[in-house]
Amino acid sequence: PCALLQTRMQSLQPDPKAQYRSVYEALKKIVLTEGLWRPLRGINVTMLGAGPAHAMYFACYENMKKSLSDTLQHGGNSHLANGIAGSVATLLHDAVMNPAEVVKQRMQMFNSPYKSVLSCVRTVQRTEGFGAFYRSYTTQLTMNVPFQAIHFITYELVQEHINPPREYNPRSHIVAGAVAGAVAAAATTPLDVCKTLLNTQENTALSSLNISGHLSGMLNAFRTVYRLGGLSGFFKGVQARVIYQMPSTAIAWSVYEFFKYFLTKHRLERRT
Repeated sequence: PCALLQTRMQSLQPDPKAQYRSVYEALKKIVLTEGLWRPLRGINVTMLGAGPAHAMYFACYENMKKSLSDTLQHGGNSHLANGIAGSVATLLHDAVMNPAEVVKQRMQMFNSPYKSVLSCVRTVQRTEGFGAFYRSYTTQLTMNVPFQAIHFITYELVQEHINPPREYNPRSHIVAGAVAGAVAAAATTPLDVCKTLLNTQENTALSSLNISGHLSGMLNAFRTVYRLGGLSGFFKGVQARVIYQMPSTAIAWSVYEFFKYFLTKHRLERRT
């Protein structure tokens, strides 16, 4: 639901029926006017891409973090290594998730013409070509590389303070994950607004500036956002984005740390 709210609230020139002043008002209005299940629209395509994307993401992060930490700090915890490892892992993750994100956001827009994931994929492919699924890829990387660098560095930093022995501790993983997600989400909101514009290609917003064709590229997205909303336009939906990222990163880290602990313990037991 928070992902849909974030997409709607980041709309630069929304329909009068889809203008919201707060997260609560947006959720209430969507449920009352569009149905109880509307906030979950697009969740199936996200779930489809999330499995393989996160598997590559954490596998790459863990291997690179260990290798770089051994090189930079002789086995210690290097924040630089954490940031670099998180950034490289993002390249693989976003290659899988970018098409899913395009479909999800188009289905979440107000009065979306797409009835299903398959119809959305077919229509976008037929009318805009395969490149439409990766139109925001460079922008997504421009956003997600700093997001993940801040995210991983913050997570490891918080862990150092609340869980110095770095033992399996569900509470510390949840707290550190939530804090890391909130900090990274707030810092990269301007980039996310640009990504949403590129993914959704808001007709109302683009036509108001006499922009024909399809908007592409980070620089063009930044110019368009500024022309439509000024500096405040770059922080549209920041509250929804933080609320969305906090539980998301908290759950991701707690699940990851649990399986890491479980598999390591199981491997040690088998050896003994």
